[in-house]
Amino acid sequence: MSTSSAPDARPLRADAERNRQRLIASARDLFASRGLDVTLDDVARHAGVGVGTAYRRFANRSELVAAVLNTAVQRVVERAEQALLLDDPWEAFEQFFLAATADFAENRGLRQILLEGGHGTGVAFDIASERLSPAVEGLIVRAQEAGQLRTDIEPSDFPLIQLMLGAVTERSRDVAPDLWRRYVSLFLDGLRTRRDSPTPLAAPALTNDEFDRSLT
Repeated sequence: MSTSSAPDARPLRADAERNRQRLIASARDLFASRGLDVTLDDVARHAGVGVGTAYRRFANRSELVAAVLNTAVQRVVERAEQALLLDDPWEAFEQFFLAATADFAENRGLRQILLEGGHGTGVAFDIASERLSPAVEGLIVRAQEAGQLRTDIEPSDFPLIQLMLGAVTERSRDVAPDLWRRYVSLFLDGLRTRRDSPTPLAAPALTNDEFDRSLT
């Protein structure tokens, strides 16, 4: 009896793991494109599994958010901490600024959990509080002490700047998905204390037609 039952159990466990991975992959896509208002039902439909399966694998949406986005949060933290290892303070600040903005532009859910409040619970919130904020502050202070970053910039300005860039991303996502790069160039020029000439903008402005489409 025990010999014959073991083979039957293994496929069930494999199926459950496959379904879990399908749910995580679908949630990753939906959270990135639509944000954290996605429901477990939405994720189940996207994954092609039953809603009951989704609730067996994840007790609630918060558990699924943690499973999907904690890794993305960790990546942002590591970007900041790795930037601190660079010798040039401005290069370190600029590198992280660009990388974080790209992450937020590509992942709406990540931007919400780190910048918009109300979503930051569990491991992601702890990581942001304990490691990300000090690392970002360190990047700012280093660049200021080197005379490369405006001295009137405060750490609290960073998330607000990212929210402004996020508004550009939200409006232009389906029209000109790289438009945020244009405004990153403008922000960095405004933040840096010294430059010989304006930095060339990294993306063209919207045409009148694109602007009208972005509003709708």
